[in-house]
Formats: sequence, structure tokens, C-alpha cells
Amino acid sequence: MDPEAATNGTAVTEFILLGLVETEKLQSLVFVLFLFAYLLTVGGNLSILAAILVEPKLHTPMYFFLGNLSFLDVGCITVTVPAMLGRLLSHKRTISYDACLSQLFFFYLMAGVDCFLLTAMAYDRFLAISRPLTYSTRMSHSVQWILVAVSWACALTNALIHTIALTTLNFCGPNEVNHFYCDLPQLFPLSCSSTQLNELLLFAVVEGRKKAFFTCGSHLTVVCLFYGTGIFNYMRLGTEEASDKDKGVGIFNTVINPMLNPLIYSLRNPDVQGALWRVFVGRRLLT
Repeated sequence: MDPEAATNGTAVTEFILLGLVETEKLQSLVFVLFLFAYLLTVGGNLSILAAILVEPKLHTPMYFFLGNLSFLDVGCITVTVPAMLGRLLSHKRTISYDACLSQLFFFYLMAGVDCFLLTAMAYDRFLAISRPLTYSTRMSHSVQWILVAVSWACALTNALIHTIALTTLNFCGPNEVNHFYCDLPQLFPLSCSSTQLNELLLFAVVEGRKKAFFTCGSHLTVVCLFYGTGIFNYMRLGTEEASDKDKGVGIFNTVINPMLNPLIYSLRNPDVQGALWRVFVGRRLLT
């Protein structure tokens, strides 16, 4: 960091998000692809929610958690993609400091609940397989709500810690963020002050993800994508080379995972397909 910039006390009021591509033709292609992915993700996950609500067969603990997961996937992609699409349309790459903090907070909140919820879902499948006789008692409605509430509480605490810790840093020099949304690994190099505490907090969360990874075998595909890309992203801090690669990781975290979850978990299920038929057509699917 430039020593003169660090001593003059100039505060950065906005950041410049460099995005994914530079040329206008490629920006148009990115806009179309991300708009399609966003609409597909929102439509797919909201359809799952509707199917779970209208189909009594889906009123089970597993689909209760999947409904929450669908809601989180919509929230997670909505935090990042619409803002990026707006910048592509307006050809403005700036984001205010406050808006950057807000985006970071809500992204970590949604992704954090997603993380804890995957662990709760793994626990649910463990009970269903290994404790079938006592499953209904161990996974009662109250237990389901408690698991979801604890997931939100833990994720909220985590998001607040990282956001508040970020506000203690001074940003007085370069303000170009080599990403398409605000994330900690890309903001740390722009700080004029030490980020050692912030990085320690981030590493602690990543270590927690690594431990949770080994408890989620029943969701191996989603877990490999979600935890694997997260660990890859946050364990590689401090180099420009890593920053370019992290754009691809960011696409997995914010777009690909939310888009794939409905297909992996729900859309292949005949009960879900029948419920969706009733939602959109208004009559029962003939068997």
C-alpha cells in the first residue's frame, strides 16, 4: 500500500468493481447469461417452494429443510446478480462504501445460513437412515424449527462479526475491486491498515467449513461445490493471481450452486413433479 496514501487520511467513499470481462461485446454476453441464470434460479427455487406448500406428501422434515434452502438460494443470488446486471446496463462499475458493506453482510448471512442448513440436512438424513424407529420423535416440528433458528442465529452472528471487523479497517488508497461483487479476500488488499485479525476470523470460519464437510456425505454433490469452492476462495488470500481465479469461484458460490440445488435435490422426485404439475396446470398428474 502507498505510504503517502496511508498517512493523508483520505477515506474511500466508493469502490470500483472491475467485473468479469472488459470488452462491450463480452459484457453483453455476460449480461444475457447471468440474466438467464438468475431467472432460472429464482423460477426453479420458487417452484420448489410452491410444490412443497401444495403437496401434503412433501410435508416432511427433509422437504421442510429443502424449502428453506430454496428460499436461501433465491436470496443468495439476489444479493449479487441483479446489482451486477444493473451495472452492466448502466456501464457504471462503482459501488458506494455503504452499499458494499450491505452486500457483503447479506451475502455472508445468506451463505452462512445455507452452510449451517446443509449440516442440519445431513443430520436429518443421518437420523432417517440410522434411527428410523425414533426418527419422527427426534426430528419433530419443534426440532426442525430450532435447527433453522439456530442456523439463522449463527449465520447472523458470523455476518455481523465480519462486517463490523471490516468497518475497523481504513481504506485510503486504491479502490479497484477485482471481482463482480464485494467480498472479503478482494477488499483486504485495499486496506491501509492491518487485516491480520480479519484474516484470522475468516480462516476460523473456513476451518469450520472443513469440519462440516465430513458430516455431509448424503449431500456430496452440493457439499463439494458449496464447501469446496468456499474453502478454495478463502484459504487463498493476498495475491492478484488468486483474485482472478476467485471470480470463477464466486460464480460457483453465487450463481451455479443456487441454480443446481433444485435439480439435484427436488426436480427429479416424482412427488415434486406431480406437485409442480398441480401448481402450474391445476389438476393431478395422471399416473
